[in-house]
Amino acid sequence: MYCAPAAGGRLSICPWNLTTSRRWTVATLDQYANKYQSVRMERTDGILQITLHTNGGSLQWGSIPHEELPQAFHDIGSDPENRVVIMTGAGEAFTGPPGTRESRPRRSPSQWDKTYWEGKHLLMNLLDIEVPMISAINGPALRHSELPLLCDIVLASEEATFQDSGHFINGLIPGDGMHVIYPMLLGLNRGRYFLLTGQTIDAQKALDWGLVSEVLPRDELLPRAWALAEQLAQQSPLVLRYSRVLLTQYVKRVMHDLLGYGLALEGLGSADTLEQQSSTGS
Repeated sequence: MYCAPAAGGRLSICPWNLTTSRRWTVATLDQYANKYQSVRMERTDGILQITLHTNGGSLQWGSIPHEELPQAFHDIGSDPENRVVIMTGAGEAFTGPPGTRESRPRRSPSQWDKTYWEGKHLLMNLLDIEVPMISAINGPALRHSELPLLCDIVLASEEATFQDSGHFINGLIPGDGMHVIYPMLLGLNRGRYFLLTGQTIDAQKALDWGLVSEVLPRDELLPRAWALAEQLAQQSPLVLRYSRVLLTQYVKRVMHDLLGYGLALEGLGSADTLEQQSSTGS
């Protein structure tokens, strides 16, 4: 939009809404709130709560959320009416089920290309949401537990646990972002141990080691998340957005460097595991 200079050569302020002018496309809640099978959304006073689920119960990780969540995060990030986002799960677990050798993907190169694309945008679109994010981890996070850890404030219930059940211990390379976030948050040695052994970290240890900021009884988890969100939402739009941008910049840079590489190696390792399985008949 062109803005004519003010009289006398003074700088003018363009008469458009700063919350929308900077985006090429703008999404509105009514366009995407009911668009996804695995995400339930509700918003009050600019605070958007997204609840991950499968048929109303705890999210069961699979092809549907892997396809949907990258686009859902894009829509959320394109809506200037979102001021704070809360991410939680339905039921008694945040994400499941535990990974098994039988659940290893059997994909052709073209199918892995789809996985590669979705995997990159799953995390990068989450990080591109330019408002503060709060995760309320309601129970065990057994699959893609890096998602809530990429939020700015991480709360966990007393029942929450963390495990990478879907990768190394079941014959897959942990290359979909787990290899970035856990060594970053736990330290290099603890992070590698976690990924290579299938270690389960309970809520108290997660608090002690800095994965989460607060541990609460499950019935106090969402009220605390909303109280924090209301506190954050008092700031101006630019302070909210640019604080998130600034505080995620380092993570985005590292993820940009390592995520695609990790996903490519995960695909190659999967093919090797399947070849070995075929040759041994196991």
